[in-house]
Amino acid sequence: MGRLRLGVLVSGRGSNLQALIDACADPAYPAEIALVVSNVAGAFAVERAQRAGIATAVLPHRDYPDRAAFDAAVHERLTGAGVGLVCLAGFMRLLTPGFVDAWHDRMVNIHPSLLPLFKGLHPQQQALDAGVRISGCTVHFVRNEMDAGPILVQAVVPVLPDDSAEVLADRILGAEHAAYPLAVRLIADGRVRVADERAIISGGDWRAAPMMVPGCGP
Repeated sequence: MGRLRLGVLVSGRGSNLQALIDACADPAYPAEIALVVSNVAGAFAVERAQRAGIATAVLPHRDYPDRAAFDAAVHERLTGAGVGLVCLAGFMRLLTPGFVDAWHDRMVNIHPSLLPLFKGLHPQQQALDAGVRISGCTVHFVRNEMDAGPILVQAVVPVLPDDSAEVLADRILGAEHAAYPLAVRLIADGRVRVADERAIISGGDWRAAPMMVPGCGP
């Protein structure tokens, strides 16, 4: 059985893309990046992919008459590259229901909060405003509702009294770089199934890593 082929959608600097590139550089890792697609010409994420010898496609969304046409072009590139799992990594576009449905249970996203808390924009500031003592990130399957879907992995970080939104964002980002490759590994290893909109993880003893917790028990 070959490695799971990933398509990574990006819009910005691509630090989570880099985490996936680094993970995939290990021959024992069960996935490989087949294609990186960006809607922003000049995004640093594209440069990261090119440095790693990964195929890229830049599809400026303004070149398309509407969201559906743009999504259709992205879908065509992904299927043409033999992608089995789509990873959203700082992709700043809302996807159409048709695209989301086409990749049902085959598309994941990472969000810098412990979902279902603090969806949408500025989740770090939302966490600070709420006065929570912990925050973190969530890797989840994508659904048509924003920042919703079966949860795969959550990583927890402390919220400190003197945190700014920027400082907290940096701390969460470090957790993201561990959580995203783990979630992809679980999927690529065939250890994930979805039942009643919950991601069920099989195998493994997660008690040894209490700061990195899959969506449900082993």
